[in-house]
Amino acid sequence: MLTIWGRANSVNVQKVLWCCDELGLEYERIDAGLQYGRNHEPDYLAMNPMGRVPTLVDGDFVLWESNAIIRYLVMQYGEKSTLYPADAKTRASVDRWLDWTLSTLQPAERPVFWGYIRTPAPKRRVDQLEADAREVEKLWRVIDAHLEDRDYLEGNAFTLADLVIAAYARRWFGIAELDRPALRALERWYAQQSARAGFERYVAPELT
Repeated sequence: MLTIWGRANSVNVQKVLWCCDELGLEYERIDAGLQYGRNHEPDYLAMNPMGRVPTLVDGDFVLWESNAIIRYLVMQYGEKSTLYPADAKTRASVDRWLDWTLSTLQPAERPVFWGYIRTPAPKRRVDQLEADAREVEKLWRVIDAHLEDRDYLEGNAFTLADLVIAAYARRWFGIAELDRPALRALERWYAQQSARAGFERYVAPELT
């Protein structure tokens, strides 16, 4: 039995839960992080010295960093899955999006998400949030242009690239206060990904 440490409203935990759903994997999830604590206690830090979520425990194997976890799950348990293609060029392109998400998209969108969802309205710096949102919009325009003539981010099937970026797109499309431009290719792609069972179960719930 796999054990996943992390709170269900963390986008990085959601990615792992959705991946497990795509692979049909059973697991136990233990709440950790934010209001649940645990992630700075000695036993947790012994597993994950970063003190972040998620952390995966698979027997005597422990792994942290969400994108590393989902890669591992597919390689270990999804031999026939399209999630992490065997073709070197397609896999490298998938990896490119996974790396881009953590290096570029997440740092840009985090202040917007926290500013609107996890900051009470009276304490919001609206001018700064609007400026931050415009920077995030530039990144979604990159995705929109890439999707103009394709159904998936890479290859001819749903991959980890679609899974990961759709989890962040949920936050972009789910913040009511945002003034979003019409990005037709992105919207079409997002509608397709958000209809998947794992998205509906783990990513679609109310943003908190």
